[in-house]
Amino acid sequence: MSDRWLMRSEIVEETLNKIKLIYGKLRVARVKQKSYTDRRRSELRFKVRDFVFLKVSPSKGVSRFEIKGKLKPRFIGPFKILEKVGEVAYRLALPPNLG
Repeated sequence: MSDRWLMRSEIVEETLNKIKLIYGKLRVARVKQKSYTDRRRSELRFKVRDFVFLKVSPSKGVSRFEIKGKLKPRFIGPFKILEKVGEVAYRLALPPNLG
């Protein structure tokens, strides 16, 4: 009975060690991917009175601009920035039908 118990505990310990190894390798891969992405990415900075496009999220069953499917616009605008609300949030001058 004790031999079985020892084998089970060894299997559990071996499995836990493998899990720790996998998590470590995943962490290293995540750090490498992040550093590669950060090197190639540049921050967008906008000022008040700049003009920007607004990304329109697709809603199922809702037809905006009377165009359906793949031809629906993904961005609309340009709209003028009225003020900076947060770190990456801005208040835009939207027309009444969108506001």
